[in-house]
Amino acid sequence: MSGTALYDRVALVGIGLIGSSIARALRRDKLARHVACWSRRPETRETTRRLDFCDSVHDALADAVRDADLVILCAPLGANAELAAAMAPHLKKGATISDVGSVKQAVIRDVGPHVPEGVHFVPGHPVAGTEHSGPDSGFAELFERRWCILTPPPGTDQDAVARLTRLWQAMGSKVEIMDAKHHDRVLAITSHLPHLIAYTIVGTVTDLEDHLKREAADAGTIIDRAEIVKFSAGGFRDFTRIAASDPIMWRDIFLNNRESVLEMLGRLSEDLAALQRAIRWGEGDKLEAWFRRTRVIRRGIIDAGQAGTFAATEPEKP
Repeated sequence: MSGTALYDRVALVGIGLIGSSIARALRRDKLARHVACWSRRPETRETTRRLDFCDSVHDALADAVRDADLVILCAPLGANAELAAAMAPHLKKGATISDVGSVKQAVIRDVGPHVPEGVHFVPGHPVAGTEHSGPDSGFAELFERRWCILTPPPGTDQDAVARLTRLWQAMGSKVEIMDAKHHDRVLAITSHLPHLIAYTIVGTVTDLEDHLKREAADAGTIIDRAEIVKFSAGGFRDFTRIAASDPIMWRDIFLNNRESVLEMLGRLSEDLAALQRAIRWGEGDKLEAWFRRTRVIRRGIIDAGQAGTFAATEPEKP
């Protein structure tokens, strides 16, 4: 815990899970002398005022970012271009713009053209989160022992990068500097594809439930949703937790990282086909070898301290 202010004024544009957790961490460790928050939703602003984790809560974006040394976009990817254009005239020279989005090439594409001369642009992605959303779901410990990936474009001021790195480290994160394209391919397999699978499996089970109900009705029996929930195994419970994440933010992620996600989805389809053949032909040795190899990977994740209960997520609608 630093206790030393790294920025005089930090403005958070969007106050969902990620934004509110950043605000709480900044206040907890006194990393900023003033934390300003903005949301377009009146109910979100009211909740933020009630919870009192910001120094000021604004309904006007210009008022929130004016005089800020650091502005962090904590909105869904689809809102970034509009927000960047709106706040650009009010940014002071020497300020840094960052974000928390899960697709970095899209952030550079949408925000980069609106960054004024003399303002630094350091995109970021804290690989942390839960399936919950809203300002009341945040907590200061969210980023502890989690990675934060920074993807500064070529030519970015290195002092600005170093200062932002120190901030994330002070909030408990491990920081990695990465090329934006490489980031998007890595996150496609480690975060985006698992979420897509979770949404698919939960949807499949829902469709199957309807089918079972029809079959049960024909047989004179009853199967209801309570039974599906009651007898859910641990694996399905994990999938439903991931699938509870904000649909708007995940819509934006898949649309903005479609090439990498489709590439990884193609590879997954090939592996599923191989497993399907092994099951069909009773090839137990192939199945066991596959499961042993994947168990080693899981143990590596545990040893790396990345096997907590948090799913890597995006911030929700501001």
